[in-house]
Amino acid sequence: MNKILLFYKYIDIDQPEAIKQWQLDLCKSLNLTGRIIVASEGINGTLGGTNEETDTYVSAMLAHPLFGDIDFKTSAGSAADFPRLSVKVKQEITRLGVDPATLKAHQGGKHLTPEQTHDLLSNPPQDLIILDTRNDYEARVGRFEGAVCPPVRYFREFPQYVDENLDQFKDKEVLMYCTGGIRCERASAYLKVKGIAKEVYQIQGGIHRYIEQFPDGHFRGKNYVFDNRMLQKANDDIMTACDWCIKPCDTLTSCINSECDKQFICCAPCLEPSQNTCSFACKDLVAQNAVRLREMPRNTLYHDQHSL
Repeated sequence: MNKILLFYKYIDIDQPEAIKQWQLDLCKSLNLTGRIIVASEGINGTLGGTNEETDTYVSAMLAHPLFGDIDFKTSAGSAADFPRLSVKVKQEITRLGVDPATLKAHQGGKHLTPEQTHDLLSNPPQDLIILDTRNDYEARVGRFEGAVCPPVRYFREFPQYVDENLDQFKDKEVLMYCTGGIRCERASAYLKVKGIAKEVYQIQGGIHRYIEQFPDGHFRGKNYVFDNRMLQKANDDIMTACDWCIKPCDTLTSCINSECDKQFICCAPCLEPSQNTCSFACKDLVAQNAVRLREMPRNTLYHDQHSL
């Protein structure tokens, strides 16, 4: 049997390079693949492997003085869901674009358990705003009922959205959510330090923990995940439609136009006619590039290919 581990922890790390090397050696010894980011503000990882391999990894982490109380989330999957192992040191364990030295996770909103979240959403106060902190394409395939879903393509755009919409949150209770909780730690801190909301909450363990306990609760559709699975089903609701034919669909794919690479919704019948592109503009550009390559002299094409 195989599974995927998802975890993070905001904790001061004095020697991130040393932790990186330890993580690299540990994962290689256990044949784990996936992604780990280490920073002075903490650690963030998604790993795949057999039950025995992942259990051994968890035991090693829980025995470490920095990581003993990590909440490890698990999902069905394996190392095959990741092409390789990547362990890197970065400034942030998820990129908000705000210096971690000036905005700490402990400044964030109040953590609500999945049960507390469900109770709040079942009997919401009139001034409650549910705020999705994820990217727009994630919200398209699944979201909490009545949520505000900002039109941001990258998490680093979220602070600008908050700054431009502060009046929306004035004197309101704001419940923020994301996939597993990591983005909300600092996103909720960013909103809270503005001092404009009456109260700021975040879901402990994010969507992942909520749908484990309430698969047919207030979150509808699918939870977007950042590995080869792409989507984790919560319930049968389809929350969006094909970008080409407008029929109900929540199948995500990436635009083949390398200058775009946007994730879009496309049903199977539209995939071939659309040429795996997200719009007529991208489709035309891909076609123009294909014509250019066909018309290019053979010796020029050879040199272009070998200069990549």
